[in-house]
Parts: sequence; C-alpha cells; structure tokens
Amino acid sequence: MTGTVNRENFSRRIFERLADAGVTLFSYVPDFGNDELVKIAEADNRTTAVLLSSEQEGVALCAGADLVGARGVLLMQSSGVGNCPNMLSLVRGGRFPMLMIVTMRGDYGEQNPWQYPMGQAVEPVLEAMGIQCIRVERDDELDQATDSAISSAFAAGQGVALILSQKFLGAKAF
Repeated sequence: MTGTVNRENFSRRIFERLADAGVTLFSYVPDFGNDELVKIAEADNRTTAVLLSSEQEGVALCAGADLVGARGVLLMQSSGVGNCPNMLSLVRGGRFPMLMIVTMRGDYGEQNPWQYPMGQAVEPVLEAMGIQCIRVERDDELDQATDSAISSAFAAGQGVALILSQKFLGAKAF
C-alpha cells in the first residue's frame, strides 16, 4: 500500500474507543484495511470477533446484539456495502443503532478499475438507507470522527458508517 498511515496505530486507537464505549462484538468480512482491528479484537478478552460469510449477516448480528443489551460493530470493505441495502432497512424500520467501519477502495489513488463503481456508490447507497456517513481523510480527523460515530450510533440510536478513505489508508499498489 502507498501512504504513511500506521495500521496498527490507527486500529488500536479505534479499538480502544469502541471498547471504552462498550462495544463487545466485532463482526467482519476479512479485508486488508480492517485486519489489524480484527486481530486486536480477537486478542482482547473484552471482545469477540465474528467472521461473516457476507456483510448483511453483520447487520442482523448487530441488531441482535442490541436486542440483548450488547453493542456491536460491522467491519467491511467498501465493496461489501453493495450487499447490505436490503438488510439496512432493518436498522431503519427497527430503529436499531448501527455502527459500521468501512475501509474504502475505488477512491483516492485507486489503481484497480473494478473497484471504482462501488467505491463511488458507497456514500449515496448508505445515505439512501438512512445511514449517516462520517469520512476520515487524515489522521488528525480519526479520533473525533470515531467518537462522533460512536455517539451517533449508541447515544442517538442512529445508523452510522465511519468511512476510512484511501487518502487516509493509502491506496493499494498493483
């Protein structure tokens, strides 16, 4: 990957904020952008990481966590957003809090043309489903954006996506 972001550092910062907010369930579809966060969640006794076969399963899993008084987060790459619109109607209709962390492809510096269509559709699709999008472009935005996403989801009961842009993550070099 190009760019200078330290994935372990930013993943640790996000994890600590989530764990401090009572997030115990980390549902995920594997992706290079979220792999450090998943490793941290797997290693910590306070949290459980759950591997999904598809991103929409994470929407249902996080809704179920809320029903039993727990808090969850769905971790996915931008291409997985396309699998979720129908299940996101559950969030809106059931008034469930929903926190997603979306690692982007198909934006700043992308070299794979197949990533562009969904990369460009992520925010319009999420917003059409009533999900607030909080985008991180620079390291100095991460902590406040993470705190805002957590508050929007768990204090205000909203659906929210913390979007980690390729400008922040760095674009994959091919």
